[in-house]
Amino acid sequence: MGALKLDGITADPEPDWSFDALVSELNALENKLAATSSTEPLHSHKTTSRLILSAEKEVEKGRSFVFRAPEYETESEDDDDKALVLASTGKRFTCDELYLSDSDDSDNSDVNPTFELQPYLMDKVGEVEGALIELTHEHQLRIKDEIRNKISELETALLNESQNSTSSLLRVEKYKETRQELDKKFDTQYQRQIAEALDNHLTAVQRDRELRSQIEERKIRNDAAYEEAKRKVALQEERQQQEKAKAEAEAKLKAEEAKRAALEAERKAAMEAKTKAAMEAEKRAAAEAERRAEKNAIGSSNTVTSGMTQDRSSISNTETKESGYVYRAAANALNLENGRLQKLKELYERNQVIRSSSKQDYTSHESHISRNIRQIRGISDNVRSKASELIKLLNDRQCPQSFSVEIFVKKVISSCTNPGSATFAIAYVIVLITSQVPFVMDILLAELHSTCLYTVPKHMVYKKSIFQSKEAYFRSIGYREEDGKLESTEDYLKRLESYMTVYGAMVQTEIPNIQNLHGLQEGWAWLARLLNALPANQYTAVSLNAFLQIAGYALFKRYKSQFLKMLNVISNNFLVELKSHNVPELMKTVTDIQAYIEDKKFLQVPEGRNLQSNTLSRALEP
Repeated sequence: MGALKLDGITADPEPDWSFDALVSELNALENKLAATSSTEPLHSHKTTSRLILSAEKEVEKGRSFVFRAPEYETESEDDDDKALVLASTGKRFTCDELYLSDSDDSDNSDVNPTFELQPYLMDKVGEVEGALIELTHEHQLRIKDEIRNKISELETALLNESQNSTSSLLRVEKYKETRQELDKKFDTQYQRQIAEALDNHLTAVQRDRELRSQIEERKIRNDAAYEEAKRKVALQEERQQQEKAKAEAEAKLKAEEAKRAALEAERKAAMEAKTKAAMEAEKRAAAEAERRAEKNAIGSSNTVTSGMTQDRSSISNTETKESGYVYRAAANALNLENGRLQKLKELYERNQVIRSSSKQDYTSHESHISRNIRQIRGISDNVRSKASELIKLLNDRQCPQSFSVEIFVKKVISSCTNPGSATFAIAYVIVLITSQVPFVMDILLAELHSTCLYTVPKHMVYKKSIFQSKEAYFRSIGYREEDGKLESTEDYLKRLESYMTVYGAMVQTEIPNIQNLHGLQEGWAWLARLLNALPANQYTAVSLNAFLQIAGYALFKRYKSQFLKMLNVISNNFLVELKSHNVPELMKTVTDIQAYIEDKKFLQVPEGRNLQSNTLSRALEP
C-alpha cells in the first residue's frame, strides 16, 4: 500500500520510525523554516526547541505527545488561531492538520514563494490499516500492562517471600535459643543426677569396704585365737619334751658343776684368805661409822663429814690386785662383783657346751627378744606388755633358758648406750622380769660390771710399770676401739653417763607388790662405796653426777637427813678434791653437781620416772 497525501503532506500508513528519526525530521523542518523565513521572530525558534525537548521527554516516558505550533497574533481579531497538533503513540506518528496563518494585514507577496510544505511526516492511511494499527498498539499496551502487572506481582511475591523468610529465620533463632536453654536445663539436671548417683555409688562402695574390713578383722581375730590355742597346745607338748631334755641336761651339768665346784672351792679358799682381813677391817670401820652416826644424828653436818672422812681414809687406801691390775674399791663390792662374774662365766660356759652339742639355730628367737627391747616406751601398758612378752621368751622351751638370758642381757646392756627417754621404762622392765626370773639380775649386773667398772664401783689405777702406754690403760677401763683407733674421752664419758643413768633408774624403781632384787639400799651402798673408796676424778665425777640426777629423789625420800649429810660430804670433800686438780674438763661436771646440791634438785621428780598411761591423762606413779 502506497503513502497517503493529506493537504500536500505525505504519510506512511505503516510507519516504523524511531525517536531519533522523528528528531531528525523535526530538525530538518526547522532548518528549512529558518532558511525560508529570515523575518521569523526569535522566540519561535525557542518555542520549537522547547516542543522538541517536550516531545523527547514524552517519547522517553512512553506516552503520546502533541506538537503545537506557536500562535501569531495579528491585528485582525477575526483570524482564528492555527495550531499544529502532533499525536504519537509508540511508533505511530499522526499529524491531523497543519495550519499556517498570517495576519490580515499581511500581503501574499510577503510569503516566501519558496516555502512549501514537504512530505516529511507519515501519510494518512485507511481506516482498516488505522484500526489494525490501533489494535496492535492496544495489544502492545495490554501486553505491557500484563507484563508490568506480572512484574509487580512478582515483586510483591518476592517481598512477601523475603518477609516470610525473615520471620521464619527469626522464629528459627528464637526456637534455637529456647532449645539451647532447655538443653542447658536438661544438662544441669542430668549432671546433678549423675553426681547424686556417683555419690550414692561411692557411699555404697565405702560401706562395702568397711563391711569387708570388719569381716577381715573378725576373721584375723578368729585365726589368731585359733593359732594361739594351737600354739598353747604345742607349747605344752614342747614344754613336756623340754622338761625331759632339761632334766637330762641338768644331770650332765651337775656332774660338771661338781668338778667345777671342787676347783672353785680351792680358789675361793685362797681368795677368802686374802680378802678376810680387808673385810674385817671394813666391818670394823662400818660399825664404828654407824655408832658415830647414831650418836651424832642430831649433831651438825661437820661431825658427819669428819666421820665420813675417817671412814674414807680407812677404806680408800685398800687396793686390790687382780690379773696384774691395781683397783681402788670397797672389799665387799669386789666380793659381790666376783660372785656375779662367776655366775656369768658359768652361764657362758654352759651355753658354749650347748652350742657345741646342738646345731639348732636360735636366730629368730634372738630377733624376737631384740625387737621387744627396742619397742620399750615410757608408757605403763607398753612396759607391762613388753615385760610379759620377754618373760614368755625367757621361759620358751624351744630355746634353752641360758641362751635366752644371755641374749636378753646383752641386748639390754647394748640399749643402755643410748636409752633416750626410755631409761625408766627399761628399768621397770628389768625389775618386772627379774621378779619372775630372779637369777637374771645377777647375770645382768655382771654384764654391766664387765662393760662399765664404775657400776661396781671400782677404779683401775694407772701405773707405768703395768701399762706400756696410756692407750693400753684406756683399753683396760673400757674405751672402745674402731679401725685401730680409740674413741675420744668425751665419747667414753657419754657412754659411762648412760650406763650410770640406767643403773640409777634400776635401783630406785619400786613397783607395788613386786620385789626389786637390787633396790634402793643397793644404790645407797653404791654411793657410800664410791665416796669412801674411789678417788675424785673425771670418771667418778661423771658417774656420781649421773647417779644423783636419777636416783637422788628416791634416796632423799627414803633416807631424808642422812642423804643430806651425804650431800654435805660430797660438797665439802669430793668437790673440793675435784677442784684441786684444776682440770678444765672437770669444771662443767663440778658445776652440775654443785648446782644439784645448792638448788635442791633432789626435791624434783626426775623426768620420765612416772610412766604415762595411754588410757588416762594422768601419770602413774609407781
